[in-house]
Amino acid sequence: MKKAIISISASLLVTLRVASLASFFFQATAVWAAPAQIFGGDSKKDKTRLLTGRVLDSGDNPLPNAVVYLTNSRTRAVKTYIVGPDGSYRFPALQPTIDYEVYAQFDNRKSGTKSLSQFDDRSQVYITLKVSAKSDSK
Repeated sequence: MKKAIISISASLLVTLRVASLASFFFQATAVWAAPAQIFGGDSKKDKTRLLTGRVLDSGDNPLPNAVVYLTNSRTRAVKTYIVGPDGSYRFPALQPTIDYEVYAQFDNRKSGTKSLSQFDDRSQVYITLKVSAKSDSK
């Protein structure tokens, strides 16, 4: 009788260990499979914004080699972009919860400053920057 009880206890212990391991692996898999939902991100949908546009002169001609300045209004960090022959610029992966200011400069001439608000919910924003014909006097 003692051998039967010991045998049943040993097999029950093995069964419990297997069940515990299965439960552990299931829980670990569930955590690794769903980190996006846990941490507020969604891997299927990109939550950043894209700012594109063109830098033009007063006659709507592109200004190659103009420099576009993008300022993060929260940190005041500045990113720059040197436009190509068609006058286009591109700032990808902008945070939607931050306001940005953008302007262009070409030959000591500057465009007006435009804003990209955190309340603008578009994922892609196009802004044309027109550089004035007069030089800035400093």
